[in-house]
Amino acid sequence: MTDPKPAKAPKAPADKAPAKPPAPPAAPAAAPVAPPAAPLAPPAPQPYAQQQPYGAAGYQPGVAPPPTNTLAIVALILGFVVPLGGIIAGHIALGQVKRTGEGGHGLALAGTILGYVFTALGVLGIIFYLVFFYALFSSGVLDPGTVI
Repeated sequence: MTDPKPAKAPKAPADKAPAKPPAPPAAPAAAPVAPPAAPLAPPAPQPYAQQQPYGAAGYQPGVAPPPTNTLAIVALILGFVVPLGGIIAGHIALGQVKRTGEGGHGLALAGTILGYVFTALGVLGIIFYLVFFYALFSSGVLDPGTVI
């Protein structure tokens, strides 16, 4: 006759524990908050002879600045004295400074600007002078033959 009991599954060996499903990951614990630190006190002043210098003492040779373009200096002077000369010399000096890498770009630019400004003021002065005397002669106040 047959045994009416169903066959049983073999048991797991005793040395191995049955696998458990992995636990859900726990929320990370919040890091403890440190109390605010007290403000640092300034360091105690050192005697004058022992203070650390801001820079190294003495002359330290470095890269010498480029020489200043002579025509740039001339352009600045001419910008005051002969404005048209300041304009011309300033433009030439700007070209030389750009080409050779010399210093004096600001001087040449200032000479050029001063030349333009003084030339414009001179032209406006001449126009004002001509308009003033034209109005004076045309009004009849001052005729060319009138003796004052």
